[in-house]
Amino acid sequence: MKLVFATVLLVCLVLGSSMFEATMAAPPFCNSKCKARCSKAGMQDRCLRFCGICCDKCKCVPSGTYGNKHECPCYRDLKNGKGKPKCP
Repeated sequence: MKLVFATVLLVCLVLGSSMFEATMAAPPFCNSKCKARCSKAGMQDRCLRFCGICCDKCKCVPSGTYGNKHECPCYRDLKNGKGKPKCP
């Protein structure tokens, strides 16, 4: 009985840690691209947060600090709850 419990606990810990790592780790690609994209933003923390969300979903970030959204249609087309563009 103790062996079964220990095995189940170990499996849960391994699966839980792998899911945690996957959700918490931002791809280096997104970090560097969003840092460049948000370099001139007035509210950098907010810009970086939303850029990271958009990059994670779309796997791309437009070049430059503003505009060029035609380079990444997914990034361009994501909308917030009010129907306005989500991505900086």
